[in-house]
Amino acid sequence: MVKKLKQKSKSAGNISLYETNTMNGTSETIRNEIVVNSEHVKRTSRHVPKHLKPLNNEQLGHYLAGLIDGDRHFSKAQQLVIVFSSPDAFLAYYLKEKLGNCNVRKVKDKNAYLLIVSKKEGILNVLNLINGKLRSENRFNQVIDNILNHVRYKDININFTMNLTNDFNNHWLAGFSDADASFQVKIINRTTINKPEIRLNYQIDQKKNILLTKIKNYLGGNIGYRKSQDTYYYASTCFGSAKNVIEYFNQFNLQSRKHINYLRWRKVYILIQDREHLTDKGLIKILRIKSWMNYHEINTTI
Repeated sequence: MVKKLKQKSKSAGNISLYETNTMNGTSETIRNEIVVNSEHVKRTSRHVPKHLKPLNNEQLGHYLAGLIDGDRHFSKAQQLVIVFSSPDAFLAYYLKEKLGNCNVRKVKDKNAYLLIVSKKEGILNVLNLINGKLRSENRFNQVIDNILNHVRYKDININFTMNLTNDFNNHWLAGFSDADASFQVKIINRTTINKPEIRLNYQIDQKKNILLTKIKNYLGGNIGYRKSQDTYYYASTCFGSAKNVIEYFNQFNLQSRKHINYLRWRKVYILIQDREHLTDKGLIKILRIKSWMNYHEINTTI
């Protein structure tokens, strides 16, 4: 579920639908005869890169580690359990084919599927793939406490380590985002001005802020805290960060249906960079794309 961001300050990622001046350097927007500085929207290619799956075990390992770090778990029953929504059942079956020695089953009376790895051979294959790639201390401790320290694995000698680096030039963030991220297009109407604003936000919610801080340092953006829910969230908030998000996912593709939302979100960014948001026709395009967000049709158009 996409949660509403609590805005503590004016986002640099807001952009008026009737912006003026130039795309080079700092632009200016006239609102009720007041000139307001607005962020330079950096250009990205209109070309949509070909969607690729992880090409080898190294890439698959980073993707799988990210997916597991995103609220999946190694249980006390020596199982890896990954939950997928029904529209992403195809991803569960894809991973089953790649991993082997695991099962996929539908959750009774729920729109969800489970990928369960319980066989020793399957667990060892997963551990070999993700060794040195997990970033969550909680998931790492689950591997040690629930798997490797169990009598069932006493004959296994494996030096299992975490990824403590700040290197995100791999598929980890794609897997983590397939698990926990959302892409949002927001149309903001204010009583003080007669023109709406467009906000693009890439958001991740977590109980702790350790991984979110590393993502912020990589992409830019901000981290917030919801006291009522005792949760943290990363938000890209500005168009500079959105450009970094686009550059990352152009290279390391999402594998779930979330990829469709990303492409729609990306298209809104391109409409803004091409200044189409300044026209009624462009605004209608953006509103239509926004209405399509989070709809997981079998046949889709971008």
